[in-house]
Amino acid sequence: MILKPLYYINKEFELSPSGKLRYANNSNYRNSTMIRKEVYLSPAVVEETRRIIQTSHITNIDDSRWLEPQTGQARQELEIKMGNEHIAFTCAEIGSLVDVMKSVDPDGMRVFYYLTQDLRCLMFSLISLHFKIKPIP
Repeated sequence: MILKPLYYINKEFELSPSGKLRYANNSNYRNSTMIRKEVYLSPAVVEETRRIIQTSHITNIDDSRWLEPQTGQARQELEIKMGNEHIAFTCAEIGSLVDVMKSVDPDGMRVFYYLTQDLRCLMFSLISLHFKIKPIP
């Protein structure tokens, strides 16, 4: 399974089958350089990520009617490679569930919205746990 890239407002996650999780943050905050972090995950975490993706049924979704991002507009992308299956989604940034409900395809976008939220939270948690400066005793 390759989860690549999961974009969320200038943040990118990439998870490879070997368990390598790569994170990049291009926030452009005060002209800082791009933040990059890399960590290796156990096979159990990779398998749980695979299970989350499979149970979401994202592979049954068609994004052809979703709002395309305009030039310079924020976007959300999700690319998944699992076995022989390869899917990629792109849409304009989703600000909230209200944007999803107002879309032409609210059912498909809801699946995409919740899946990307779940994956983003999982990846942020894994990265922040690994790079804690002061471990919790």
